[in-house]
Amino acid sequence: MSATDHFSPPVLRVRQLGVTFDTYRGPVQVLDDVSFEIGAGEILGVVGESGAGKSMTGAAVIGLIDPPGRISSGTIELDGKRIDELRGEAMRRIRGRRIGSIFQDPLTSLNPVYTVGRHLVETIRTHLPVTEAQARARALALLEEVEIPDPRLRFGQYPHQFSGGMRQRVAIALALCAEPQLVIADEPTTALDVSVQAQIIALLRRVCRERGAAAMLITHDMGVIAETADRVMVMYQGRVLETGPVREVLDRPAQPYTRVLMAAIPSVHERLERLPVPEVGSPASAPAVKAEPVPRANPGAAKTLVEVRHLGKEFDLSPGWLERLVSREPRKLLQAVDDVSFAIRQGRTFGLVGESGSGKSTVARMVAGLTLPTRGQVLFDGKDRFEAQVDLRRRIQMIFQDPYASLNPRWTVAQLISEPLEVLALSARPDETAERVAQALRRVRMTPDDARKYPHQFSGGQRQRIAIARALASQPEFIICDEPTSALDVSVQAQVLNLMRDLQEECGLTYLLISHNLAVIRHMCDDIGVMQRGRLVEAGDAQAVLDAPRHDYTRALMAAVPDIQHAH
Repeated sequence: MSATDHFSPPVLRVRQLGVTFDTYRGPVQVLDDVSFEIGAGEILGVVGESGAGKSMTGAAVIGLIDPPGRISSGTIELDGKRIDELRGEAMRRIRGRRIGSIFQDPLTSLNPVYTVGRHLVETIRTHLPVTEAQARARALALLEEVEIPDPRLRFGQYPHQFSGGMRQRVAIALALCAEPQLVIADEPTTALDVSVQAQIIALLRRVCRERGAAAMLITHDMGVIAETADRVMVMYQGRVLETGPVREVLDRPAQPYTRVLMAAIPSVHERLERLPVPEVGSPASAPAVKAEPVPRANPGAAKTLVEVRHLGKEFDLSPGWLERLVSREPRKLLQAVDDVSFAIRQGRTFGLVGESGSGKSTVARMVAGLTLPTRGQVLFDGKDRFEAQVDLRRRIQMIFQDPYASLNPRWTVAQLISEPLEVLALSARPDETAERVAQALRRVRMTPDDARKYPHQFSGGQRQRIAIARALASQPEFIICDEPTSALDVSVQAQVLNLMRDLQEECGLTYLLISHNLAVIRHMCDDIGVMQRGRLVEAGDAQAVLDAPRHDYTRALMAAVPDIQHAH
């Protein structure tokens, strides 16, 4: 059944679209024969791995492909009129006025020196013939429509004064300023925690229905697709594999690749031994999926390796002492972490979940020794974490959310992995260092030849493997993982999670895993703690907590998880 059976006529029609990049080695085809359409009020979800062509398709529609890239074939029609041939000012008049855009990181699309109100008023006046007063009234109405509390106060504030979810709401308001016919949303919920993500999903659906706008939702999160989209288009290596109604594609995918892509998503309801991973190459070669539930370890069989006792952290937000002396205002203290206690047994994985600002990462930084606690203790193997700093630097390592930001782009992979060996004096000779680097790379399923390359020469998933290899170089016992897969697409996430599980078995590793993705927590963790506003509101066996949560907040988190099985 086509889009036009429910939503007619189509707002956007793309036919046999091809995009080519002219390189010194010859033309490279990045999109080939891409065809689809979107009707008024319809949301089309576009999914696939990194490099599948999802964002490139969106960029082609909105006219943001710069040389050496070019549209080499096909047509793009908006409301029945071709727009792929438009250039310069003609395309700019359409962009923003008739096509709105929502990007992954709203901070990159918002000017930090403009107030939110100025962003909206300028955008409205650029595209619509209205006065300053009319634009201001329209901007306030938009802030209210995207459910930003106290819009008059927020109108005069700057982007840095908003949370991630609130900034994304501002980005949606900006995209809707000129009442566009089409909205292109590129990974609009990737960096958001589960409760804020649920709010943004509901908002996007409501806005499209009420305004009759067509939307192209590009994401690697199949749960978001299931909750939000009417139809889904699966892409692979620049081509469309299949398109159809969401439930039909999710429940009965026609292509083997799509079946494995669905199976590669961790379930919030069941913990599996391994996640299937789509094979590189032909999508038709994807293997059959056979998921086996993971046997649960005996919790009493291992000793306690890490123990957190009554941990607390306050941040002083007061102005300088001279300003306080003049104003006589009391000090402003933020209680980021308040009386948190938990224990992690050797060889097990403890997960910390909660929304942004709940204190998860602050706890992780204190356990890692990067932040001093205001009160409480962190014990590692019975010793106080902050009284044995040098000894524990080898035994405790950390993997961060964004591997590109945590890896020095000017260093080769060999330099990145060998640095902890040299700083901690774990290697006596250059040949020993080289062997340890090669061993670390082999452990993360990469080759020793990769040691000569730089981070920018690798994909996101490969960079995360390098970050893991760097953490493994000192042969640690305990690794803190702060959102290690949140920036990765479904299949790469599956590879990294499988790798982390394998390394845990091979090296006897213990993990503290911070994540807002409850499906990842279910797949990886033996025990979990749930944090809200700096406090640990619930902790225990992962299966027990997720299957039968006792605290209202845990129940609310579980209810907010986009669910492939029960959506629509």
